[in-house]
Amino acid sequence: MTDFIRPSDLKDALAQLGGGAWRLLAGGTDIYPATQNATLSGDVMDLTAIPALRGITQTDHGLRIGACTTWAEIARAPLPPALRALQQAAAEVGGRQIQNAGTLGGNLCNASPAADGVPPLLAVDAQVELISASGSRSLPLADFLIGPRKTALRRAEVLAAILIPKPGLEGASHFLKLGARAYLVISIAMVAVRLTAAKGQITSAALAVGACSATAQRLPAAEAALIGLPLDQAASALDAAKVASALSPLDDLRATAAYRHSAAAELLRRAIAQTCKGLT
Repeated sequence: MTDFIRPSDLKDALAQLGGGAWRLLAGGTDIYPATQNATLSGDVMDLTAIPALRGITQTDHGLRIGACTTWAEIARAPLPPALRALQQAAAEVGGRQIQNAGTLGGNLCNASPAADGVPPLLAVDAQVELISASGSRSLPLADFLIGPRKTALRRAEVLAAILIPKPGLEGASHFLKLGARAYLVISIAMVAVRLTAAKGQITSAALAVGACSATAQRLPAAEAALIGLPLDQAASALDAAKVASALSPLDDLRATAAYRHSAAAELLRRAIAQTCKGLT
């Protein structure tokens, strides 16, 4: 028989987590469709009633987004232009019901190669805050995601928050994804771009691509090539070969690897163009 608990205190949740084998629930929009049974197996702990795991707050170091903050809450929050890409992704995650129930932390812990939240967070150099009864630690998001459906989360550990440093809150951003239709679809490719500029020239660039590798990837070579370019030349200057060299897409039912390479480059060009408009 499955036990189901929904604690309201983080300390109590961590204590119980350390004493048993619990399946963590943070919205359920991924975990329920993945099961082939009428009910979830094992004991289930729902984390969504814990206030410490919800909300968006300013800190001395940047911004903290609680892991159980929903997509709907993110989409309507007053966030800086650097997080516009995250809000655009939030508005395209499933339908309205999914956005009201699904959480950012759940999306990350599900660790799908096509997770909508990952490219926008990679573009702002996000870290994750991991908590257990014995203490806390933080990791860059890129190190937390170690493969398809695999994370660096340890036993009895909870993803508590996503941390965005102050430098990651600078500039403007844009998110685009491609699927067989506009909504309610797993992406063929998705991109997030964040740029900063001064005197009409790009001063820093962050480019991230999802659904085209085992985990979403930043593109350091392509980013470096954009530095110093005038805003009106950046999109056309993107080197498709530099994009392709950073990705390792697969052929599947949704698209071929070759198509994903081409789509990622084109989406990046469009996202760069839109981001540059926000900087002029």
